Amino acid sequence: MISVENLQVEFAAKPLFADVTFVVNKKDRIALVGKNGAGKSTLLKILAGLQSPTGGNVAVPKDISVGYLPQVMVLSDSRTVLEEAEQAFEHISELQASIEQMNNQLAERTDYESEEYQALIEKFTHANEHYQMMGGNNYHAEIERTLQGLGFLRTDFDRPTSEFSGGWRMRIELAKLLLRRPDVLLLDEPTNHLDIESIQWLENFLATRCNAVVLVSHDRAFINNVTTRTIEISCGRIYDYRVKYDEFMQLRAERREQQLRAYENQQKEIQETKDFIERFRYKPTKAVQVQSRIKQLEKIIPIEVDEVDNSALRLKFPPAQRSGDYPVICEEVEKVYERTHLNPPCEGGLEDSQNISTPLPHREGCVGSAHLVFSHVNLTIKRGEKVAFVGKNGEGKSTLVKCIMGEIPFDGSLKIGHNIQIGYFAQNQAQLLDENLTVFDTIDRVAVGDIRTRIKDILGAFMFGGEAIEKKVKVLSGGERSRLAMIRLLLEPVNLLILDEPTNHLDMRSKDVLKEAIREFDGTVIVVSHDREFLDGLVTKVYEFGGGQVREHLGGIYDFLQKKRIDSLDKLGAPSNSPKGGELRSAKVSTNSPSGGIEGTRGALTYEQQKEQQKLIRRLEKSVADCEARIEKLEADIAALEEQMATPEGAADMTLYEKHTALKKQLDAVVEEWETTSMELEEAMG
Repeated sequence: MISVENLQVEFAAKPLFADVTFVVNKKDRIALVGKNGAGKSTLLKILAGLQSPTGGNVAVPKDISVGYLPQVMVLSDSRTVLEEAEQAFEHISELQASIEQMNNQLAERTDYESEEYQALIEKFTHANEHYQMMGGNNYHAEIERTLQGLGFLRTDFDRPTSEFSGGWRMRIELAKLLLRRPDVLLLDEPTNHLDIESIQWLENFLATRCNAVVLVSHDRAFINNVTTRTIEISCGRIYDYRVKYDEFMQLRAERREQQLRAYENQQKEIQETKDFIERFRYKPTKAVQVQSRIKQLEKIIPIEVDEVDNSALRLKFPPAQRSGDYPVICEEVEKVYERTHLNPPCEGGLEDSQNISTPLPHREGCVGSAHLVFSHVNLTIKRGEKVAFVGKNGEGKSTLVKCIMGEIPFDGSLKIGHNIQIGYFAQNQAQLLDENLTVFDTIDRVAVGDIRTRIKDILGAFMFGGEAIEKKVKVLSGGERSRLAMIRLLLEPVNLLILDEPTNHLDMRSKDVLKEAIREFDGTVIVVSHDREFLDGLVTKVYEFGGGQVREHLGGIYDFLQKKRIDSLDKLGAPSNSPKGGELRSAKVSTNSPSGGIEGTRGALTYEQQKEQQKLIRRLEKSVADCEARIEKLEADIAALEEQMATPEGAADMTLYEKHTALKKQLDAVVEEWETTSMELEEAMG
C-alpha cells in the first residue's frame, strides 16, 4: 500500500536516519518505536505527506487514502460535537445535496421523453446507488457509536466544542479520523488524552475495524494489544520485526548482545593496529607495513551499538522520617461544585482556568446549578500501601487528590496522618520550576550524597541526554518540564507519594525506571493512572471512581479486572449478570476474617456447573471463529467487487453497486454478531 525506499532525513546537515526501506501492507498493524528524538514523529509526517525527506521517496498509490493524527493540532471551535464529527462524512453530505438538487429538477421538469431528462434520471440513479453504497443512510449511527466509544455522552452531541478541554477535543479529532476509515491510519501517541476504558475501546476498533495502522505510543499494553509488527528506529537505521512489542524486546536484546560482541572485537582490532603503528612508526624497514596499517585503520567503519537501555538504572528515594500508621483517612467525604466556582472537577471537562458560565462538563451527577463529584467516600490508606485511583475521566480521581492536598474545600472529614511528608506530582507542578535554571542545575540543587555522581545518568534515563542537560527550563516543552519535575520529586525525602498521571510524558524506559523506584519505595503511594502496564505489579489496592461513589477493591489492577468479571477496563460501570437487577457489586472486605480478605459474592461451582460452563465456552469460541472466517470472506468478496467497480465497465454496471451494498450490510451484521459473541465469551471465561 505504501512503499518507502532509501529514505533519508537530515536536520542542519546532521542525519536523523538514512537508507530506510520498508513497505506498509494491507492489514498491517505496525508499532513505530525508538528513543525520543530518533525520528518516529518525523517518519509519520513523511508517510502522511506533510514533510519532505532529504532523499529517497515514498510511493502512495492514488486510490489509497491516508489519515494522520498528530500529537498536537489546531482545533476548530465553531461547531457542536456532532457537527464536527459529521465533517468526516462531508463527501456524503455533498453527494446528498446533489441528489436532492437532481430530485427537485426531476420533479419540476416535464420533458419526460427528452434525452436530457433521461440523462438526468441516469445520473440521479447512479448518484443514489453510490450514496447507498457509501452508507449514506446509516452514517449517523456510526458517528454515535464512535463518539460514545471515546467517552462522549449523547447529551454532549449538541454542545459546542469550545466547552471541552483540549484532551476531549482531541478525542473529537480522533473520532473524525476513525470515521473516515482511511486505508492507512497514522497515529502519534493516540492514548495521551484517553482514559482506560476509551483506550480499550480504541484497541478493539483498531484490531477489528481498521485497515493498515502505523502508530507511535509509549503505552506498552496498548501496542501489544493492537500491533503485530514492530519497526524500531535506532542509530539512524530501522530494524523491522514481524512480532509484537514484547517479543521484539527479546529479539532486540539478542541483537544488542551481538552488536556488543562485534564492537568489542572491532575495538580490539583497532587497538592492535594502533599499537603496531606506534611501535614501528620510525623503523624504515617497516614503513610500508605501517602505511598499510594506517590506510587499513582509515577504512574501518565503526560498529554502532544501539542506545544504552537506561531502564537498568536503579533509583531509590532518599530516606524520610517514619509516618503514622494511617497516612490518609476519609470519612463521609463529599465534593459538590457550584456554577460560580472555577476549577471544575473534570479531568476531561473544561480547562482549569475557564470560568463556568456555560453548562457544566459532560459527567453524570449534575443537579440544578451544582455538580456532585462524589459523596460518602470512606477509605483508609495504611502506611506502606500502594494504591491506584481508576475510573472514567471526570469522575473525581484528581479532585480527591486535591482534597487530600488541601487545595480545594470539601465536606466531611479527611485526616492526614502524623509526621506526613507529601511528595506530589501533577501536570501543573512543572510550572513551579525555576525557569532561569538549567536542567542539570535543577536536579543538582536537590541531589544529595552519592546520587550527585549519577545526575547525568538519571537525566539520560528520563530522556535528557547530551546537550539537553544544559537547556534552560524556560525553553523546555510542557512534556519536558513534567519529566524534570518528576526527577526532582524522586530525589526529595518524602513518605507519602501522590502521583497524578505520572506516565503521560514518559517513554517506556523512563516508566520502567520510575516504576522500579516506586516499587522499592518504603513509604505510601497513591497513583492516578490509566496505564495498566505501569500499575501491574505496583499497586496492591484499587479504588474505583464512578457514579459519584468510590469503591475499594483489594489486589492489583488485573485482580480488580477479574473481580469485575471483565478482562479490560472498558466495561467499568456496566451491569454484571447478577440475579438482582444487574447491579454492580463491589467487593466486600470481611472484618471478621483473620486475613482481612474479600468475601466472594459467588460460591464455588459444582462439577456439573463447571462442565456446562466449559461447553458454553467451547460453543462461544466456535461462534467467534466462525464469525471471523465469515468476516474475512466478506472482506475478500467486497475487495474483489470494488476492483470490478473500478473498471470503466464496472462503473456503469448498477448490479455491482447493489451487490456491494448488500455485502456491506452483511459485513456490518457479522461484525456486530462477532462483537456480541466476543463479549459473551469474555464474560463466560471471567
